Amino acid sequence: MSLKLGDIAPDFEQDSSAGKIRFHEWLGDSWGVLFSHPADFTPVCTTELGLTAKLKDEFAKRGVKAIALSVDPVDSHHQWIDDINETQQTVVNFPIIADADRKVSDLYDLIHPNASDTLTVRSLFVIDPHKKVRLTITYPASTGRNFNEILRVIDSLQLTDNYKVATPGNWQDGDDVVIVPSLKDEEELRQRFPKGYRAVKPYLRLTPQPNR
Repeated sequence: MSLKLGDIAPDFEQDSSAGKIRFHEWLGDSWGVLFSHPADFTPVCTTELGLTAKLKDEFAKRGVKAIALSVDPVDSHHQWIDDINETQQTVVNFPIIADADRKVSDLYDLIHPNASDTLTVRSLFVIDPHKKVRLTITYPASTGRNFNEILRVIDSLQLTDNYKVATPGNWQDGDDVVIVPSLKDEEELRQRFPKGYRAVKPYLRLTPQPNR
């Protein structure tokens, strides 16, 4: 059964390039990004893991830990990491789960028979500190992930968790946000949004990003 938004991300214990991982314990109070790859030594995934390493400071700024997965064993991961470091001019600084027995792949529904009976699809999960799944994206093998979009979604999730707002299409950190329609009381609106708001329609009210 596939994971839905709001589900608790399944816990697991599995080997990785950084030793044995107990997932919930490893996450602790952090946000997490778990993303899967069909196999080691694949070209698109090599670029993605390099990008993830280069974005370490951006993830850390948001309190996010990154972790990758493929069905190959640990020794293969270490050889692949050498290639990633060389070709992407970086140092891989996060674990890659070695899911040779497909335990994690089964928990996260990463084996799609229409794509492959043995290799994991390229799915990504954003998981919050309560271990809830907040975003899922599955990419085709030919299309690399947009990590700027992943950071943008995390910014939106963290903002909207703390304020009664939503983020409009193409929103970037620092842009105006939308006040949730359920908030009606004018006194509460003044208190929550001292910079004021602009009502385009009664249900569409824009306000400056409140944590800026």
